[in-house]
Amino acid sequence: SLAQPVTPDLLVSPSSQDGDLGSAYPEDRGNWTGRLDFLLSCIGYCVGLGNVWRFPYRAYTNGGGAFLVPYFIMLAICGIPIFFMELSLGQFSSLGPLAVWKISPLFKGVGMGTILIVSLVAIYYNMIIAYVLFYLFASLTSDLPWQHCGNWWNTNLCLDHHVIKAGNTTFPVNISNTVSPSEEYWSRYVLHIQGSSGIGNPGRIRWNLCLCLLLSWTIVYLCILKGVKSSGKVVYFTATFPYLILVMLLIRGVTLEGAWKGIRFYLTPQFDHLLSSKVWIEAALQIFYSLGVGFGGLLTFASYNTFHQNIYRDTFIVTLGNAITSILAGFAIFSVLGYMSQELGVPVNQVAKAGPGLAFVVYPQAMTMLPLSPFWSFLFFFMLLTLGLDSQFAFMETIVTAVTDEFPYYLRPKKAFFSAAICIALFLMGLILTTEGGMYWLVLLDDYSAGFGLMVVVITTCLVVTRVYGMKRFCRDIHMMLGFKPGPYFRACWLILSPATMMALLVYNIVKYQPSEYGSYRFPAWAEVLGILMGLFSCLMIPAGMVVAVLREEGTLWERIQQASRPAMDWGPSLEENRTGMYVATLAGSQSPKPLMVHMRKYGGITSYENTAIEVDREMEEEEEEESM
Repeated sequence: SLAQPVTPDLLVSPSSQDGDLGSAYPEDRGNWTGRLDFLLSCIGYCVGLGNVWRFPYRAYTNGGGAFLVPYFIMLAICGIPIFFMELSLGQFSSLGPLAVWKISPLFKGVGMGTILIVSLVAIYYNMIIAYVLFYLFASLTSDLPWQHCGNWWNTNLCLDHHVIKAGNTTFPVNISNTVSPSEEYWSRYVLHIQGSSGIGNPGRIRWNLCLCLLLSWTIVYLCILKGVKSSGKVVYFTATFPYLILVMLLIRGVTLEGAWKGIRFYLTPQFDHLLSSKVWIEAALQIFYSLGVGFGGLLTFASYNTFHQNIYRDTFIVTLGNAITSILAGFAIFSVLGYMSQELGVPVNQVAKAGPGLAFVVYPQAMTMLPLSPFWSFLFFFMLLTLGLDSQFAFMETIVTAVTDEFPYYLRPKKAFFSAAICIALFLMGLILTTEGGMYWLVLLDDYSAGFGLMVVVITTCLVVTRVYGMKRFCRDIHMMLGFKPGPYFRACWLILSPATMMALLVYNIVKYQPSEYGSYRFPAWAEVLGILMGLFSCLMIPAGMVVAVLREEGTLWERIQQASRPAMDWGPSLEENRTGMYVATLAGSQSPKPLMVHMRKYGGITSYENTAIEVDREMEEEEEEESM
């Protein structure tokens, strides 16, 4: 016989003394099962493709080694504090990015904006994973298909470097207007981009890409099938394995001749760059996107923690680990680029690229020059796959958690089914990315989906927590949870430095706005407008949410706004035993005047956290006395 769950005294209303509550409470939300699940999930989420294909290139274009100065300063100003704020909000309330806005229902639109942004990103991020899978399968040959010219997809411009090296190169080869076989393989075979005249005419669906996209969605679904119970186990592999491969690629790269050439390019500090605002903005953007703040992923992961988990320590482990990974990846990339530039006899800055161009054109080309090339190619793409997958888990987990926490009664029991529905929907929306002109759509999504919309969301979150909810209360909540108050550094960042830095980013983004392009292709005006609307739509969720919140209240407009901006009655820790201080007796069914005494009777003795709780109570009483005087 199954043991009846013991209901704490506080939850039992006098009418149901037998403790049989029926379905008055939703199904349990679940927690992480292992100690490292949370930490590895966060690392897997933050360390993504950007660390490999954005950071090294950004560093090299913005002053080499000197870039590390603004990078670490920005990490301290708007990376670490906002990271910690998101983790605290999630862990304190055990709610997803939508329901967490019980903290101030007026601003629920911020959560809606987050979900919109995450959904758009999830659509195209999985397409990148699909490309990686395509190359992964293509590497399973004895001879890499992008090694030579002369395939059906090659043009007359194709020039094979093997041929140049073999021939006696007394006549100077004009490299400038030729194309490498790997570039034609990518654009003419994988993308088949010549079949599309532009973004308005995407052409036919490429079935092999479509199947790769289906496969990547299937992998993601199977990993998030049981929520954090299953994804928390998969990350043990996907978060740690990239490091192993990265080290292998690093050792292989550094031992190549000409490697120092590339590394010198990557790290030579040009301190004059530090005087331009662009470098500081780039550093802040890199931190911002690399840590994934504002996407709701951190909040979601932290919401599955136990109440007293030390997220303060985890914040530093993850943020610094992320920075170190980026720097390491730079060595692995640039050592190979240096070797390549020596092989081709061109300067490094001609082979260096960022984004998909690096991962799918330049690096694969470098692989063909190595002995055992299919092996290294497979390793490289396997690394990209594991890097991308755990970030994608986080995006999906965020969407699913956000919605199930809004409707726990209906959706929690059917979480697996609901996850499947979302995966299928996003797969169908992503089908346009598998067409011949799909790359244009991918660039559009990449440029606009998480641009200024994300900034607005994070700035608003920061301001609401510090100004509307109140810095004092927020610090008290953290004190309740971790046993100490955040120091002056965190408070200064939350109040002034982080929002100000992000405002500057936002203004810079708008002033320095440049239309999207892909290679030499310029996007038409309607595509620009579509992109800008995508960004604006997530911002417009905020005022829309305010209207809804105000309509739900009663009284004059000002009274309604005041009511809606106060935390909801049931805001606070989700478990009754953690509800001390001001959160006592605000849960439905709790009727006890002094739950702390009940708590001591029930759980015996006073732990250090109860000590904290008593301290916090005392502090509040003193404050109330001061106010009344």
